[in-house]
Amino acid sequence: MSFRATHHALNLPRDHHMVISRIHLSATALCIFGLFVPIKAALADTFYAPIPVHDDSPDFLGHVEFGYTHLSGNSNSETFLGKAQMTWLQGAWLSRLRGEARHASEDSETSAEQYLVSFRQRRELVGPHYLFGFGRWEKDRFSGYDHQFTAITGYGRQLIDDDRAHLALEAGPGYRADILPGENDQRLAVAYGAVEAGYTLSDSATLEQELSLETTRKNSTVRSYTALDTRINAHMSLRLSHEIKHNSDPPEDAEAKTDRITSASLRYEF
Repeated sequence: MSFRATHHALNLPRDHHMVISRIHLSATALCIFGLFVPIKAALADTFYAPIPVHDDSPDFLGHVEFGYTHLSGNSNSETFLGKAQMTWLQGAWLSRLRGEARHASEDSETSAEQYLVSFRQRRELVGPHYLFGFGRWEKDRFSGYDHQFTAITGYGRQLIDDDRAHLALEAGPGYRADILPGENDQRLAVAYGAVEAGYTLSDSATLEQELSLETTRKNSTVRSYTALDTRINAHMSLRLSHEIKHNSDPPEDAEAKTDRITSASLRYEF
């Protein structure tokens, strides 16, 4: 289940809003129920940086995530969300590969189409310090770009890391290539900063919050991701998430400066 909202919100009939409300109410009820279901500790899933390595961290962890919404009647719409991620540990290096795809349509016309692939590494140093680097390719059909590629490296510091909470700050320089349809490509230097925080609500529920800023001479991009995970069984969990991406000065063909995505999805870990 996934619902996307932008500045061009869908004007759905009253009964369809009631359907969406029931979907979100059911997902919320499952999350509340999940607070009382035992969960096995593992590497937490974060949107930006892999969390610090511990003695009991597994050598490999992967998951797939799926959400789907279909509405029919006076109007017809579909929303699909698919994600996959692999995390593996080699000595002091923690690596993460992830891919995402989103698609939404209304009355057989596409209203959203996004793809993302990224690879990220974290190198532990002495104490709460670490180095990181990542590359990210993304394509958003309605962003005004054909596609974008970003590469960033830098330094991070783990401010909090205990059984209940973690908090990290990181910053560094980078490079971004903006490929624009019918125009010259733009190659830009990037200044990057991010904060990542997480809190264990119970043995079965965790809350994650990530926020990043990427600034160039052309524009600034702010990304925010908030997620609540609750365990259903040993391998499956329910995720409620809200994601915001804001571009201060997008291309003229962009539909909006800000994208907002609220999702309820099932995750399977392996």
